[in-house]
Amino acid sequence: MVGARKWGLVIDGKITGALEGQEFENFSPVTGAMICQLPDARERDVEAAVASAAKAQVDWGRMPVKERSSIVRKLATVLREHRKELAALDAIDVGNVYSFMLADVDAAADTLEMMANFGLSLTGRTYPVADTHLCYSRYEPYGVVARINAFNHPVLFAGQKIGAPLVAGNALIMKPSENAALSALRMGELFAEHLPPGLLNVIVGKGAECPQAIVRHPAVKRIGFIGSSQVGMAIQRDAAAVAVKNITLELGGKNALIVAPDADFEAAAVGVVKGMNFVGWQSQSCMSTTRAIVPRSEQERFASLVKAEVESIVIGDPFEPTTRMGTLASQAQFEKTRMYVDIAKSEGAELVTGGEPHTGCGPGLYHKPTVFTNVRPESRLAREEVFGPVLSIIGYDTLDEAVQIANSVTFGLTGSVWSRDIGTAHRLAHALQAGYVWINDSSSQFEGVPFGGYKNSGIGHEDGLEELFSYAQLKALNVRIGG
Repeated sequence: MVGARKWGLVIDGKITGALEGQEFENFSPVTGAMICQLPDARERDVEAAVASAAKAQVDWGRMPVKERSSIVRKLATVLREHRKELAALDAIDVGNVYSFMLADVDAAADTLEMMANFGLSLTGRTYPVADTHLCYSRYEPYGVVARINAFNHPVLFAGQKIGAPLVAGNALIMKPSENAALSALRMGELFAEHLPPGLLNVIVGKGAECPQAIVRHPAVKRIGFIGSSQVGMAIQRDAAAVAVKNITLELGGKNALIVAPDADFEAAAVGVVKGMNFVGWQSQSCMSTTRAIVPRSEQERFASLVKAEVESIVIGDPFEPTTRMGTLASQAQFEKTRMYVDIAKSEGAELVTGGEPHTGCGPGLYHKPTVFTNVRPESRLAREEVFGPVLSIIGYDTLDEAVQIANSVTFGLTGSVWSRDIGTAHRLAHALQAGYVWINDSSSQFEGVPFGGYKNSGIGHEDGLEELFSYAQLKALNVRIGG
């Protein structure tokens, strides 16, 4: 399915190789084998994509939003028609569990429909200022915008993140991660049959040249990025060197789950394992609750509860129906996880379970879900994003100390609090410096709810009306009507 075909960039509605003819090898973390060659886009390819997008955007931006929304709604149907193919590409390309990738395709389609339904919300206002003047506002597209996506949810990000820009009247350059490009490229091929040529361009390149060319291009006025905080800050710097650009950054996290003394500890243990996203994505998720902050007197019992829950997770081939945890996405991610396991041991943390690769499933990059307890709040494991299956359990003596520990890191993406007392729960949730907080839950998300971070976890919001309006510019008009 993968290696037997030729893969290309999608530019101006056509499938094409890189202009300079270069390619790079794409390896599967499941088999360890090279599965295909991918075109390696460079600056010239970005120029071609932007020129094509700029041309397509003129008529698209003039089209009534109701018509644009109708076309975007059709894209959701296309995703559902090809859900098995796209999910399989993600499973072999990054090692995520196939059944969860089916859910990602469905979620992407749902988001496209939601954004299409939101289209008529792009309305301005009139302002009662004076009898002699009519003042009103309207929303206009930016023109050419870019989406640069992470590797952990390839088809989800590729599908759902085009909805808001297109409904708002923009043309789009999309760059998936070079480690997770197959589903995005295939999606671009499928959507090219339903969109004007050049409206959606999908390009992939290995290294910095391709994304830097996108970010620095003067015609790209709006950028949305999902990825690490370090790369997000680099995008800010690169963009600012050229022009003032509107940038949304959805970045990393070192997310805390606080268990209050009165909490249901059994439920909280299940919740932290759910929140870690061991299942489906091998904890390669920016919103994973990687720090469980629990009463010191209950730390040993909580660790035992978590251990039992974690050790029930079935690790194996992403395509097997019983598998709940697949492989890490790349050799780099695998080595990073191994590095932090070693760091945790050197810092004196106590290993509860895991801590080593999982064997018996072939050559894939499998790693056991890992839990450390007695982790010091100031340690590297407690402060740095692993983006792999490593959970820290940290003790506290007072709830004020728990909040201080939770807020002591440079990130602020998500958080979770567990308490039987609704007042305590809300006070803790309000005290957390994080953009998305669960109470007595973790990991679950719903369409239309804005998602974004504090501090080094990002700026701006994804999802919902907030995302749609962020891809449109607000213009105020002042009309003299007499007097």
